[in-house]
Amino acid sequence: MTKIYSIQTSSRLMLAALFTMLATIVAGCDDSLDSTLPSANVEIELIFPDNISEDISGQQFTFRNISNGVSTSFLKGETINLLPGLYDVNYSATTHLSNGATADLKALRQSVIFSEGYNKIILEPYVNITSTDFIISEIFFSGTLQSSGNQYYGDDYVKLYNNTDHVLYADGITLFESKFTTTEKNQYTPDIMQEAMTVDALYTIPGNGTEHPVQPGEYLLIADTGIDHRVINPNSFDLSGADWEWYDVSKQPSSLDIDSPLVDNLDKWYCYTQSFWMLHNRGFKAYGIARISVDKDTYLANYLYNYEYEIVTLAGTFPMSQNAYRLPNEWILDLVTCSVAAQYQWNISAPALDMGWTYCGTMDNDKTRYFHAVRRKMIGLTAEGNPILQDTNNSTEDFNPMVPPSEIELQGSAKDLSGAPCTTLTYDGVVPMSSEYYEKIMKLR
Repeated sequence: MTKIYSIQTSSRLMLAALFTMLATIVAGCDDSLDSTLPSANVEIELIFPDNISEDISGQQFTFRNISNGVSTSFLKGETINLLPGLYDVNYSATTHLSNGATADLKALRQSVIFSEGYNKIILEPYVNITSTDFIISEIFFSGTLQSSGNQYYGDDYVKLYNNTDHVLYADGITLFESKFTTTEKNQYTPDIMQEAMTVDALYTIPGNGTEHPVQPGEYLLIADTGIDHRVINPNSFDLSGADWEWYDVSKQPSSLDIDSPLVDNLDKWYCYTQSFWMLHNRGFKAYGIARISVDKDTYLANYLYNYEYEIVTLAGTFPMSQNAYRLPNEWILDLVTCSVAAQYQWNISAPALDMGWTYCGTMDNDKTRYFHAVRRKMIGLTAEGNPILQDTNNSTEDFNPMVPPSEIELQGSAKDLSGAPCTTLTYDGVVPMSSEYYEKIMKLR
């Protein structure tokens, strides 16, 4: 039976002191002023999954005011009063599963309006399972600039990492891109977000299951185009040593892709473009990796998603219908959501996949985004000296935004338009890298 708990709140706590202080200040100026600030009183109903015990500890609710970015946290049992406004609501706790294992519980509601007076919301916590497979360690989507100042294309890449203590096999790993953007929110019908991602690009590492072993602490570099880009753009770097590249046979003669003879191609399952695919260079989409449990033909035949939505403009409301592919959430190993603060509207996946987002730049077409990447935070080193990367399924918390790309650091290539060489070496764009680890990874390249 589904367990339902209700948390009732009815009085002011932390804000009370603030109200009292403000009242004291304004009373000396004008006795006629109302010293009470408006307050939104919040009740939260929790609906838990069936497989957890009633032993739940550390329950905390965090409310992030979207307008000013301020976060306020409350423990279970505390009354919840907020200034009226638009909030993201996070829930976290620890519990025990029916098999005795300890697990984290999380829940998220985005863009909730709390009005003055009484408000009630429902949260449905889920068990947050730590991945035992590959994770994405870095995405370089912003690209570099040519000496002319023009955008250069083709040197974007994604890095995967074995964050476990055992050998993983890359065979069958699919790199995918979300169909929807984080900067345009629509009501898509039917809504499948809690069951699947909507995707418009899928490229898979070929193999029989054991052809491509990756040791603990090792990376896989997946490039857009696996060539030495410095030949074309001296401000770029060399990707001819990448493990894989994605390649498209273009149907447009004026927009042909480059097929590097030095780097093996991923198996293209599907992509929306008729020319060639590249990562969204302003960072409006989500990127992930999955292990798809059916073969290519079966997937393409059975997982098409037809959906409808409406576009509202000054000229009127226009019904739209489109299709893309759906990727069941249980197949997804890792997801990284990207956006920019000035344009962000929503996350385009279930909270179980990603509760946050990361960025390069703060606005659309931000000129400062070039020569920057998003890189997963390092939280420690193993006994062997390998980085331990943070993975909490929250891109806001897990990634260092807008930091030097690892390939620019390792190759000492241009760090900006001036062509000045990069002289930093870090594990994650922030933490300095040891010389021993640098020597170790350079031997593996």
